[in-house]
This record gives sequence, C-alpha cells and structure tokens, in this order.
Amino acid sequence: MTFLQGSLADRDSWSAIGECPVEKTMAVVGTKSAMLVMREAYYGTTRFDDFAQRVGITKAATATRLAELVDLGLLARRPYREPGQRSRDEYVLTEAGSDFMPVVWAMFQWGQRHLPNRSRIGLTHLGCGADASVEIRCAEGHRVEPGELGARLVKRKAATP
Repeated sequence: MTFLQGSLADRDSWSAIGECPVEKTMAVVGTKSAMLVMREAYYGTTRFDDFAQRVGITKAATATRLAELVDLGLLARRPYREPGQRSRDEYVLTEAGSDFMPVVWAMFQWGQRHLPNRSRIGLTHLGCGADASVEIRCAEGHRVEPGELGARLVKRKAATP
C-alpha cells in the first residue's frame, strides 16, 4: 500500500518543505522545554516559578517558553493576585493547547514502550480506571493502524471576503 495518495504519490512533482504540518508544528513547539511546559500545564501547573522548577530550566528559559506558547495560542495568561502582593500572570491551557496534548501523550506512550528505564507513570481513563492510550481513528470511528494510514491533498475552504 502506498502511504501517499493521489497527486502526492508522484513524489518528484512536489515538495513538503514549508507545507508539512509536522515541520510547522516542530517549528512551533520543537524544543524539549516547550513540550515539558505543555506537559506541566496539563498536569495543572500555572505559576511561573512552578514551571521553572518542575521543568528544570532557568527563569530566562521559562520566560521565553511561556511567551512563545502564549504567542502561539497554546497557553493564555490569566492575572491573579495573592493578598498583599502585586498582580501576576498565571498560564493556562487554551483550546488549542488542549488539542495539542495528544501529541505530548503520544510521545509519552512511545517512551513508555520503547525506552529503557520506563517510568512508573501511566495514562489512565479517569472515568473507569482502565489504561488509556493514544490512537488514530477515522471519521467513521474505525481504529487506523500505521499500515492503513494514508496522506492525500485536501481541498481548502474558500476564503470569505
């Protein structure tokens, strides 16, 4: 079976450079610290100092990562104020940030399965307690195995004036 379908099958007639969603996503969140900040945001971390400590990066790197993730729309700043303190920002997942989390969990799952010294942390369904995993399903609800997945050109919706 050919992964690339339709006009994409002629690999010499096109290039994915600058068009590939994987390339674009890596340009956005392709650093270890960005992925770990996203992990921590999902775990419930919201405060600047907590991100720095839990990810194990400098405050300068934390400031850079948080600013980038806010600019990309994966995190949003939300002001808070402790009694007697100045106003500060905390950082929370946006809808786009929540939509990104399967990417993080797929990496988590791959690491659990293929790297030595596996973590004792596992994914679980909070509703029933069963193990959870990341998988691909088609629009009809069928599980899609790697050998059954293809790529094709999709028609873009016309821009509205």
